[in-house]
Amino acid sequence: MEVKVTRASKTGTRPKDEDLGFGTVFTDHMFVMDYKEGQGWCDARIEPYGTFSVSPAAMVLHYGQAVFEGLKAYKTESGKVQLFRARDNFARMNRSAKGLCIPGIDVDFVMDALKKLVKIEKDWIPETMGTSLYIRPFMFATDPYLGVRAAHTYRFFIILSPVGSYYAQGLQPVKIWVCEDHVRAVRGGVGEFKTPGNYAASLLAGEKAKEEGYNQVLWLDGIELKYIEEVGAMNIFFVINDELVTPVLNGSILPGITRYSVIDLAKKWGMKVSERKISIDEVLAAHDNGTLKEVFGSGTAAVVSPVGEIRYKDRVINIGDGNPGETCMKFYNALTAIQYGQAEDTEGWIEFVE
Repeated sequence: MEVKVTRASKTGTRPKDEDLGFGTVFTDHMFVMDYKEGQGWCDARIEPYGTFSVSPAAMVLHYGQAVFEGLKAYKTESGKVQLFRARDNFARMNRSAKGLCIPGIDVDFVMDALKKLVKIEKDWIPETMGTSLYIRPFMFATDPYLGVRAAHTYRFFIILSPVGSYYAQGLQPVKIWVCEDHVRAVRGGVGEFKTPGNYAASLLAGEKAKEEGYNQVLWLDGIELKYIEEVGAMNIFFVINDELVTPVLNGSILPGITRYSVIDLAKKWGMKVSERKISIDEVLAAHDNGTLKEVFGSGTAAVVSPVGEIRYKDRVINIGDGNPGETCMKFYNALTAIQYGQAEDTEGWIEFVE
């Protein structure tokens, strides 16, 4: 299958790097392809970015059959454009698709299509440290049918957005609120898949957290409301004594690509790493006895994000001195150095857009 290219007749202008927010500005072109039962994925094309139409009866609007990903392209000081762990993102997308009964994609083909799209849009890639080109692949059911079954037709998109920092305050410690009234996902459901419904399920608690002055929700398990799972947009890590602890993947936690990267680097550096069940009570006890050294989150959007305050019920604990911790900064500096081409990629995480 070849990728047909139709260039936009009118092109936009990338905002200045210092004016970039997150996810509000989009480039001139997008990649699209369709799936038809009996034919497979077909009609691959790069075309001008714009609105599209679907039937009001499209199954995605009624039954939520959709998955998506998030990854980034970076421009190095020498002007090279590189992708960070893009194949891992598309492999995870296929796992999510399988969980939602959506046909998988050919990772090699989609990687080539992505590189072609990014090359066309290379002028949209910001150049300042901390900025990047955010890449959003997504696919969804398009059948006009009001019946509960897996769809027979789908559409796949890749859209691009030049972005600055995910958090307006930059790399400053965030405040997280432990939710005890709502759960995001349970084992055996779709919590481990990157599907829109998981994020819709987090919105009510997220709004309550913001009303209380907190940036994100820290979710507990959906059975006992005891064990920590993840933050709304990040996986979570704790430094307790000399041990790096993160919740074990249990079927209701998204297997983050940056999470894997942090764990891989930590093991390479000789750190003690534990993927295990960790309760909120253990975290509070570690704070009380002085062994809780740092807390930080990891994710594509923010890379790593230090946590400075946790609220659980009527307790508020503060971590650190109001600045990012040493361990958090070590991971941030190592990951961004690889992403921006300032350090050697010894892990095979980088692919260049030629």
